[in-house]
Amino acid sequence: MRRLGDRVILARGWRRWLLAFAVGAIGALAMPPFGFLPALVLSLTPAIWLLDGTVKDGPSRWAPFKSAALVGWFWGLGYFVAGLWWLGAAFLVEADQFAWAMPFGVLGLPALLAFFPASGFALARLFWLPDAWRIIAFAFGMTVSEFLRGHLFTGFPWNNPGLALGQNLWLMQSASLVGLYGLTFLSLMIGAAPAVLLTGKRTRARWTAPGIAAALLLGLAVFGFWRIPSEASRTVENVRLRIMQPNLPQDAKFNPRNRDAIMRRYLTLSASPGRDGSIAAPTHIIWPESAFPFLLHRDPGSLAQIATLLDPGSVLVTGAARMDDPLPGEAVGKFYNAIQVIDEKGTILGAYDKVHLVPFGEYVPKFLDALIRAAGLRQFVHIPGGFEPSEKRTTLSIPGLPPVAATICYEAIFPGEILAEGPRPDLILNVTNDAWFGQTPGPYQHFAQARLRAVEEGLPLVRAANTGISAVVDPFGRIVDNLPLGVEGIIDSSLPVAEPSTLYRKWGRFSLTATLMICLMVLIVRQRRQSSFP
Repeated sequence: MRRLGDRVILARGWRRWLLAFAVGAIGALAMPPFGFLPALVLSLTPAIWLLDGTVKDGPSRWAPFKSAALVGWFWGLGYFVAGLWWLGAAFLVEADQFAWAMPFGVLGLPALLAFFPASGFALARLFWLPDAWRIIAFAFGMTVSEFLRGHLFTGFPWNNPGLALGQNLWLMQSASLVGLYGLTFLSLMIGAAPAVLLTGKRTRARWTAPGIAAALLLGLAVFGFWRIPSEASRTVENVRLRIMQPNLPQDAKFNPRNRDAIMRRYLTLSASPGRDGSIAAPTHIIWPESAFPFLLHRDPGSLAQIATLLDPGSVLVTGAARMDDPLPGEAVGKFYNAIQVIDEKGTILGAYDKVHLVPFGEYVPKFLDALIRAAGLRQFVHIPGGFEPSEKRTTLSIPGLPPVAATICYEAIFPGEILAEGPRPDLILNVTNDAWFGQTPGPYQHFAQARLRAVEEGLPLVRAANTGISAVVDPFGRIVDNLPLGVEGIIDSSLPVAEPSTLYRKWGRFSLTATLMICLMVLIVRQRRQSSFP
């Protein structure tokens, strides 16, 4: 192992960049659907050695930091290309219009995202020490950069390293204490700790950090085992959910010529017998995001069809685009990606409008809109001018259900941002359409992130996806029932009861800030002591 580490440390030029790219790509195997936790070690331990090799780069005092940033960029490029290659599938849905842009999604976005680990590596290098404390420096720098990735430029925390721990049922329970970014810090510490095996003059010194990391991983598992109750979660009385997963291909879903066939499919599937052959009387039928290639609220005939599906007292909750009435002087009103609630009379009782839109997918930034239209291009969604974001997050009221934290599509990937201000809801509802990405890792990664929100918040998750993965998840992340990717069907399920508010909900941001500030102070003190004793 020492010989291997020395070769990595001494790598220069293209060999260093190629190694960084390769070990970054290995790290993607720790993400869903693979969940291979040792890949975190195989990725982060060499990353530490590569940073070790930048110590004496160049005559300038800034040369090591530039080298560290380059190592981080190539590591990030490998990580994001291997973890997000499936984004290319979206460009093939309408290949005649978007296939030319596929390289920008598969390589361009990872190249931009790689600047975040580049900054994390450079920040870590600023506090680098020739002992186990450099593991703290690495975890500190990368956690800061991952937090920034989740918030800057609308944020994109997809495949955050903390998700490596956030897939296992026992290990994910710590998210109820520290959230995704706390798991990120822990994942980085655990994954990088074996690098210390190359340092220290005594065997005990070399094994201290890896031993602490192993004990920490064991402690997380023990906490998770303790936290999860042995019995199933209690359920809300008089609530019978039916989640409909139509498994429509994306090219058919948004074709207006298919409107009647789509509505028949939805109605037939929603009224079909359950998987056990029984015909339950659901109180709440749930359909996925953007279910129709038309504006449902302006189509009385479709609303009347829905009314015939519903029993007295039951409701339909469905994703559906909606449009406001145009203002004077405007040709069309503003469009919103919404969730609508419909009763047995075909009346729309309420709606939630999406707050966090997908850049270039649901809207084009205004400073680029004119340029894109001038080039004869358009965004993925066939909406004039794109969707408008809701001004603020609201709690959705649905008859017969407790207050609902509604999320549409990738809104569910943002930790700490899915609940509206005010009284705490008792349910997370996520409707989504992952048909854009076909049978790829993307939908698995999406579901894993939504599932982790349930643990963070102590709330059950009800998820309806067009092609999967649809599921009911209890507040501990246990899957009550689900439909796999690429399957047509329904889920009949009760609704788990919410748990009390978690420590993460109460103190999550404070605990992360405190952890990073303590790390910063310790690193500064250690660095000053190191410079005082040459």
